[in-house]
Amino acid sequence: MPFALLPEFAPVSRPAPSMMMKNTGHGLRRSVQLLALSLPLLAAAPRWVEAAEPAAAVAGPVLSPNANLLLQGVPPVPQALADAVGRYNDFRGHSFVDWHPKKREMLVAHRKAGGNTSQLFRLSQPGGALEALTDAADPVQDASYEPRQGRYIVFARASGGNEVAQLYRLDAAGKEPVLLTDPDQRHAMNGWLHQSSQMLVTSVPLDRTAQGGSRTQVMTELWLMDPEKPAAKRKLAELPGGGWGVGAVSRDDKRLALSEYISANESRIWLMDLATGEKRQVLPAPGEQLRATHAPGAFTPDGKALLVVSNRFGEFNELARYQLADGRLERIATGVPWDVTGASLTEDGKRLALQFNIDGRSELRFFDGRSFKPQPSPSLPSGSISAASFDPKRGELMFSLNGAQGPNQIYSLDAKGKIVRWTEPYAPPGIDTRRFGDQQVVRWKSFDGRSISGLLSLPPADKFSGKRPVLISIHGGPEGQATAGFMGRSNYYLQELGVAIIQPNVRGSSGFGKTFLDLDNGYQREDSVKDIGALLDWIATQPGLDASRVMVTGGSYGGYMSLAVASHYADRIVGAIDIVGISHFVTFLNNTESYRRDLRRVEYGDERDPAMKAFLEQISPLTHAAKIKKPLFVVQGKNDPRVPYTEAEQIVAKVREQGTPVWYLRAENEGHGFARKENQDYLLYATILFMQQNLLAKP
Repeated sequence: MPFALLPEFAPVSRPAPSMMMKNTGHGLRRSVQLLALSLPLLAAAPRWVEAAEPAAAVAGPVLSPNANLLLQGVPPVPQALADAVGRYNDFRGHSFVDWHPKKREMLVAHRKAGGNTSQLFRLSQPGGALEALTDAADPVQDASYEPRQGRYIVFARASGGNEVAQLYRLDAAGKEPVLLTDPDQRHAMNGWLHQSSQMLVTSVPLDRTAQGGSRTQVMTELWLMDPEKPAAKRKLAELPGGGWGVGAVSRDDKRLALSEYISANESRIWLMDLATGEKRQVLPAPGEQLRATHAPGAFTPDGKALLVVSNRFGEFNELARYQLADGRLERIATGVPWDVTGASLTEDGKRLALQFNIDGRSELRFFDGRSFKPQPSPSLPSGSISAASFDPKRGELMFSLNGAQGPNQIYSLDAKGKIVRWTEPYAPPGIDTRRFGDQQVVRWKSFDGRSISGLLSLPPADKFSGKRPVLISIHGGPEGQATAGFMGRSNYYLQELGVAIIQPNVRGSSGFGKTFLDLDNGYQREDSVKDIGALLDWIATQPGLDASRVMVTGGSYGGYMSLAVASHYADRIVGAIDIVGISHFVTFLNNTESYRRDLRRVEYGDERDPAMKAFLEQISPLTHAAKIKKPLFVVQGKNDPRVPYTEAEQIVAKVREQGTPVWYLRAENEGHGFARKENQDYLLYATILFMQQNLLAKP
């Protein structure tokens, strides 16, 4: 009985699988004003756009971008570069999706050889051949077996990165999937009832269906659906706002535990009567003046209690048990002073596996499911745990992990402690991933004396000597976290270019306690930018790092941070890369999809307040575009529902007006980050060219 905890920012009711950009609260809506700003860039522009400035001649053949890529200012990619880099583009791991309810087999997500996106496969035995179940242009990563017999699969899929997920029923491999949902809404799977094959589904309306093209109020609809009879679905409730989800269903199917997400540091739990639809808030208790997170987990098998995770007792998310009879909440001591980030309980309730985020590395610990006393933990393969889930039939625990030496792989642990490997990650010929070095935690003092940490990856010392150029890579969110794991394509920067990579966890990052998480909210926004300024100071003290050659990059909120660093510390960096980032907070909040807007206002501030609006305008990178003096590379997906593409195009136009070199790459079939291999590949080649011109050249 696995249960998923709400992520720091949950844009949908059910936590989404891991993507290129995670926990980033941004969205898409076109405005006439912003479109007008972009016209100089887009008017009569073909798919391939010539460089804004004359590009240096390229000797030999060049690699043409695919038809979905729009480029400006980006020089041609030499075919020789693509050939040299190509092997770093094909690391392939496996992500666990679901256990079969009756058989010892599972669903996994994987990008096959020659494939462009991640798809669903059936894996019937450890080390067995993968049976393809889906094959589409858009990725599929979220799916579930029908829970009683496994007769069919329900999966979610969006189009072109727009995140408007639709649900489909797949009856068997080779069959055409059956659409179950209304394409004019965004849908999410929220689990199943225990006594019947009925699925809980949440649906959220879109701005495109609203009168006038925008919504001032958003409601989440909760439905009960038989996927074999979708037309007969029953509406259970209309819930105010866009942050609702189902955390658990009682064994007798009489109660639901609902989660209401307010912000990264505030969420509530409600109990709903499935028969009547009546609901009541239970945590925090009505009238209790407490700002804390409360995430519902599993009902205990006896139906008397609900397991929850909360930070109400201290700085970190801890396990607790809520007694349904009297409303008493019992704190459960685990002895691990870090966030609980995942949990799985066996069907009989006897065994509990908890995931802990320990300084950016996910570890697995075991407990008795009734007494909650620690149990001996077997020696697991090295790596960071990305998922863990007990098989409901046998109590076999699936766990997946990755590390510096390889992408995600899946194992299982049976009741006797035997570890079985189910998948083997793929690395291209000629690359020995065992040589890839581990990330190390580094710390520095910021402007106010606070300790800030990050992950440092160094090039191989036997290949590169002297001070190394530095790439600062800032995570999104802002309630995200740089965590230990496989570096993927970035290994090319380390292994072949000799570039050191630092992934900072500036204030506002998750994983370091609720006080730290709040330190960048509202009027404190630029304090996180100062943390990067302090990092630049720290780099200057390191004998192996070259402070004269530092580049900054980031995606989503990390894209905003890259732009902010480019304007605040232009004299201390050689260039910046902004990937799907916010360039102006007010235009972003006005144009992000409405189901995200109120959730983001809690973090950034409410632009409807005149004082806050003035502050947000004052700190926005677009306001300070004239200070961006070093070359800028902007990357965007046209269908981004979080940060609209106009955020990219207004900063491109404004910085270019100042005479600063700007490269712009936009994918017409992507959203908030690139999901397609062919687009990811071309982005890597272009990034290497940008680094060669600006970071690797001697000052």
